[in-house]
Amino acid sequence: MKILLVHKFFHVTGGAEVFFFETGRVLAAQGHDVAYFSTVSDENQSSSFAQYFVTPPNYTEGSLLRKILGIGRMVYSQQAKKKFKTLLADFHPDIVHMFAIQTHITPSVLDACREMNVPVVMSCNDYKPICPNYKLFHHGRLCEDCKGGRFYNAIKNRCCKDSIIFSVASSIESYVHDALNIYRKNINLFLFASEFMAHKTEEFWGAATFRWRMLRNPFDTDKHLLHGDSGEYLLYFGRIIDEKGVDVLIQAAALAPELSLVIVGDGPEKKTLETTAMSLGIRNVQFVGSKWGDDLNDYLRNCRGVIVPSLWHENFPYVILQAFAAGKPVIGSNRGGIPELVQNGKHGLIYEANEPDALATAMRTLMTNADMAQQMGERARRYVVAEFNDDAFYGQLMKVYQEVLA
Repeated sequence: MKILLVHKFFHVTGGAEVFFFETGRVLAAQGHDVAYFSTVSDENQSSSFAQYFVTPPNYTEGSLLRKILGIGRMVYSQQAKKKFKTLLADFHPDIVHMFAIQTHITPSVLDACREMNVPVVMSCNDYKPICPNYKLFHHGRLCEDCKGGRFYNAIKNRCCKDSIIFSVASSIESYVHDALNIYRKNINLFLFASEFMAHKTEEFWGAATFRWRMLRNPFDTDKHLLHGDSGEYLLYFGRIIDEKGVDVLIQAAALAPELSLVIVGDGPEKKTLETTAMSLGIRNVQFVGSKWGDDLNDYLRNCRGVIVPSLWHENFPYVILQAFAAGKPVIGSNRGGIPELVQNGKHGLIYEANEPDALATAMRTLMTNADMAQQMGERARRYVVAEFNDDAFYGQLMKVYQEVLA
C-alpha cells in the first residue's frame, strides 16, 4: 500500500510531530511505500520528498498589504494545493493520511485529494477544526464561545496568542473553512485518540455530520522502558505554559511543604512561577530547566510519580505513556483525555482540575503510600506494554485504512 502522510512541520516541536513521524516509521517497517508532504524549514529532518514541500505563509511581518496577503495564504493556499497535486500525480498514493494542516499548509490540499479522487483520513490532535485557537482554552479558562459558528469571539477574547493580528487571522480562517465545509465534505474518516475530543467535536458539528473512529497514538514502548526505585519526590516534565496548570501545581506544593517537587521544562511562565515560589517562601519546589534523553530519564527513573496538572482539555499526553513505561503512577487532572489513560486508583489518581487542595491531597496520598504507588506503577507499565506497541497500532491503522478503501 502507498500512503502519503501530511503534517505542517517536518521537525519535532511536540506530541503531534511524534505521532506523525511514528506513524511513518511503523508503516515503513511493515513494508509500505510512504511519502511525506510538509512545509519548508531550516529545522526539518531530511526527506527525499522535500522538493514538494511548501513555504508557509507569513502574516505577522512586513507591510499591511503583505500581512493581508499572508492571511489569505494561511486560509487557503493555492501554492500548497498546486505542489500537493504534483506530489499526488507523481506518487499515486492509495490513501492520504492528514495530521495538522491548518495555517501552514491549509485545507486546500483536501480539495486537491477530492479533485484527484484520493481517499483521506485525518488524525485530530487538537481542536483546530472547531476552535480558532485550537485549545478551547484561553487566559486561564476553558472556552466554547465560538460554538455555533460565532468565530468573532476569537477577536473579542484575543484568544490566539493574546494578539489582535493572530486572532483576526484565525477568526477569518475559521469563517472561511466553515462556509466551505471543507473538512467534512473532503475527509472520509476522522480519527481521534480520545473519546473526549471526538464527542466534543460532535457537540460543535453534530453527531450525524461526519464519520469517525478511535485511533490511539503510536508509542515506541521499548524505547521508553525504565526501571528504578520508588523515589522521594514527585515530578512534572513538559512545557511551562498557562494551559498546563503548573501554577496550580505550585499552589498545591505550598499546601504540602513536607513533599518534594521537581519541575523539568521551560516556557513563557517559568520565570514568573520561579519568582512567585521565591516570594512565597516555597522551598520544596525545584526548577531544573529543560532536560532530554538520559538526563530526563534519570529524573523519571528516580521519582515517586508524575503529575499532569493540565487545565485545558488534553487529547493524548505522551508524558503519561512515558511515565507508565517507567513504571510510575500519574496524578492527572480530570480534563480531556487524561482520565481515559489514567484510570483512577489503578494507574494513578485523578483530581478536580484547578483545585490546589485536591491536588495536594493526591500528592500526599502517593507520597505516604509507597507500596500503593509501586503497585500502580507496575499496573501502568503492564498496561502500556500490552496496549501501546507497534503491532497493536499497526493493526488498528490498517483496519482504518481498509475500511476507507473498501
